[in-house]
Amino acid sequence: MEREAGPMGYTKGLHDVGNGCWAYLQPDGGWGWSNAGLIDGDGVSLLVDTLFDLPLTREMLDSMRGVTARSPIGTAVNTHANGDHCYGNAELDRSVEIVSSTAAAHEMTEVPPSTLAAMTAAEGEVGDLFRHFFGAFQFEGIEQVLPTRTFSGRLELDVGHTRAELVEVGPAHTNGDVLVFVPDAGVVYTGDILFSQGTPIAWVGPLSNWVAAFDLILASGADVVVPGHGPIADRATVLEAREYLVFVESEARQRFDAGVDAWDAARDIAGLLGTGGRHFDRWGETARLSVNVDTAYQSFDPAHARAGALHQFRRMVSMEGW
Repeated sequence: MEREAGPMGYTKGLHDVGNGCWAYLQPDGGWGWSNAGLIDGDGVSLLVDTLFDLPLTREMLDSMRGVTARSPIGTAVNTHANGDHCYGNAELDRSVEIVSSTAAAHEMTEVPPSTLAAMTAAEGEVGDLFRHFFGAFQFEGIEQVLPTRTFSGRLELDVGHTRAELVEVGPAHTNGDVLVFVPDAGVVYTGDILFSQGTPIAWVGPLSNWVAAFDLILASGADVVVPGHGPIADRATVLEAREYLVFVESEARQRFDAGVDAWDAARDIAGLLGTGGRHFDRWGETARLSVNVDTAYQSFDPAHARAGALHQFRRMVSMEGW
């Protein structure tokens, strides 16, 4: 789907979101087309996330030179372990300190760039499936560069004269999701805790943790929200995303209690995304619902056997009608 421009517009490149904070956007915000951020602390800057491959990350870093020439990147934060937020780490100068949660750093080792390179190059169904989602990206030859500093819970960083607060809110989207607050600027960088105008995907869950993360964002008073994907957002966008997760968990619970299979439940709930005044059917990547329902079922019953990653992608393409 074509995502609408947010309050700052939605075009590729670097956007000034105020008070020394910047967002780098990559329309259309779908699979792999992630956002990043830059915090200019007057003499030094902090980068929030790298991109999915090296050419994209080089292009982003080049676009930031107007800022980083006077305020070089001293620290980078990887908000979580998905490759579209960390595979570009190899493009950073080796003097840059790379920070993530301890859980995210561990999770990064589970799906290195070489794995996606092999999957997208494979013949037959597996290759076709992964090229459908990730065929636009260049995974060959990426050296995996892991974080050099990790933390759990909270970490405060001084970026020149600017304070950045890192808050671990995972497991939710992944095991080690981190929010980056810039309190004095009223800005928060969410990583994939927020997909603006896109459907969230709970690879790990539980959904209740994700709802709590949204509550934390809303309580922070931040009025500029830089999502992991999609246009710059605001509090209303966060509220709608929160509503989606509450809706999915409630509908999944009803079907779980009735003994309905998770895949059947997902296909049933899909028909409700655009009913009752809801507009979740207008978002991108609605087929991620199948993963979210499966994750919800596991939170209801830890013994629930979730579908493997390959089967999850098969289910999503089935829901897409591909």
